[in-house]
Amino acid sequence: MSKIIKLRKGLNIKLKGEAEKIFGKTIFPKQIAIKPTDFHGITSKLTVKVEDEVKAGTRLFFDKNNPEIAFTSPVSGKISAINRGERRKLLEIVVNADEKNEYENFTKEDPNKLSKEDISENIAKSGIWPFIKQRPYNIIANPQDEPKAIFISGFSSAPLAPDSSFLFEGEEKNFQTGINALSKLTSGKIHLTVNGKEEVPSIFANTKGVQLNKISGPHPAGNVGVQIHHIDPINKDEIAWTIDPYGVILIGRLFEKGIFDASRIIAFTGSEVIEPKYYKTVLGANLFSISENNVGSENVRYISGDVFTGTKIEENGFLSFYGNQITVIPEGDHYEFLGWALPGLKKLSVSRTFISWLRPNKKYKLHTNLFGGERAFVFTGQYEKVFPMDILPINLLKAIIVEDIDNMEDLGIYEVAPEDFALCEFVCTSKINSQSIVQKGIDLMIKELG
Repeated sequence: MSKIIKLRKGLNIKLKGEAEKIFGKTIFPKQIAIKPTDFHGITSKLTVKVEDEVKAGTRLFFDKNNPEIAFTSPVSGKISAINRGERRKLLEIVVNADEKNEYENFTKEDPNKLSKEDISENIAKSGIWPFIKQRPYNIIANPQDEPKAIFISGFSSAPLAPDSSFLFEGEEKNFQTGINALSKLTSGKIHLTVNGKEEVPSIFANTKGVQLNKISGPHPAGNVGVQIHHIDPINKDEIAWTIDPYGVILIGRLFEKGIFDASRIIAFTGSEVIEPKYYKTVLGANLFSISENNVGSENVRYISGDVFTGTKIEENGFLSFYGNQITVIPEGDHYEFLGWALPGLKKLSVSRTFISWLRPNKKYKLHTNLFGGERAFVFTGQYEKVFPMDILPINLLKAIIVEDIDNMEDLGIYEVAPEDFALCEFVCTSKINSQSIVQKGIDLMIKELG
């Protein structure tokens, strides 16, 4: 039975630079990159070397702990660079794209006619499996597991997030085929959750084989972890899988076409973008091909993703594996006289320090300054106002800091991911890096309990 959820806790941050619902020129980049750093918790093993010729779908590396899960090239071309960091950590594999865009061939078949094993194998070989994650821990799912349910968030509530109706328009058939494939991987339900305040996007409206839930309220209503918490919470020894709509569409394309078609639409957003709009490109595209001549100033920060959970990249960097948005905001390397204590009509405040609460629809141009450094971590009640889960956020963070595993379990470590604490981090007067702490807690649980 479908659920209707209304959240009262949370916070919407209105920023300047929302993408207009039009397309810029189609971008087929000269270079793409797949970055192992996008996949937390894997130990990567290379299968290619510089100058190797690859096709779209050719395996570039795999996870030593799960060798059946491949990470493949989104385009055909030649390996131009394999970049490493400290201790030879693999950072990125760069492919110079050719104009032919040839594809490796995979199974092209109606998923309803295939076994669970055949579907898992096809998704894993193609390089699409990393889109399927598991809770607890928010890591790539193990194909050998069977989840109690699969959860799909049909929208993002993060600042400047792309519009799902526009982003996935025309992909109804591929989405349904993807759902048909996923339904073979679990005996439980597939939960598809949409924004309860908006009309159901056409891509989701007539989807069969899912439980369509509606959630309304401020951010983080679009976070899949928040949706799981209110629909079917995860208990100890239970596993649920999550996947975003783009991942479902890729699975659908795989079984419809028999190829890894990594074309995607991204939103180019932010206050420093001259013409914020949508672009057709491919997974892992080079940012410069999109941002060239479309950024209004030089001292900016490029973020692959949203301002809360995205990854900082350079102007000539590459889009993250999971990102469908680029955000450009002013860099916070300047200082203001008196800092936060200086009155201002244009400043955003969540504590009514300034008068922004009198203008709830005003859009802001925010930079990356912290306005202070880390200080004593005390109970202020700030976190609880923006954290819409029945979990004590500060208590959990402090249990993680002291590595109290029993207490971490009791306080809900199995239900959360770093993104669920992004708002806590934003409103925190103590300047505590909550997302990093949560990630350390998850890593500790994996290390100690598996």
